[in-house]
Amino acid sequence: MKRVARLIKHRLWDETDTRRALPPAALARIEARIAASEQGHSGEIRVSVEAGLPLSYLWKGLRARDRAIAQFGKLRVWDTEHNNGVLIYLLLAEHAIEIVADRGLNRHVSRAQWQALIEPMQRDFRAGRFEDGLNRAIAATDGLLRQHFALAPGEFNPNELPNRPHLS
Repeated sequence: MKRVARLIKHRLWDETDTRRALPPAALARIEARIAASEQGHSGEIRVSVEAGLPLSYLWKGLRARDRAIAQFGKLRVWDTEHNNGVLIYLLLAEHAIEIVADRGLNRHVSRAQWQALIEPMQRDFRAGRFEDGLNRAIAATDGLLRQHFALAPGEFNPNELPNRPHLS
């Protein structure tokens, strides 16, 4: 019964909900925030927002974390020169946020530190403040990347991944 209820919940969410949660102006602001962030460190930040999980994930009982890890690979966040890409994943149907960081950054940041960053964002998402929550996630990730992968004066970070949030 639980599986069926979850399936229905996820099927009720679609791309129109994603566009309502993050209209074009919000997407443009998030994209600009990511671009500005990447001027101060060698990392890459990617945002992915999905309305609901694919049917195959629901049927298998997989969670938002499983999907975030899959998206990390699909969006090639792992494929950065310094292995310091970060995926910020938002699943609207569950108001879930997941952060998946590549091994370069994960060497410096514990799972508990990531979880401490996620908790305030979850409050924003539960309140329907999706842009605020994503901005908070980007700012927190930016802080960690600047702490561990700051650019030296005159150094340039080539943009390896799109800054535009990925919506589905």
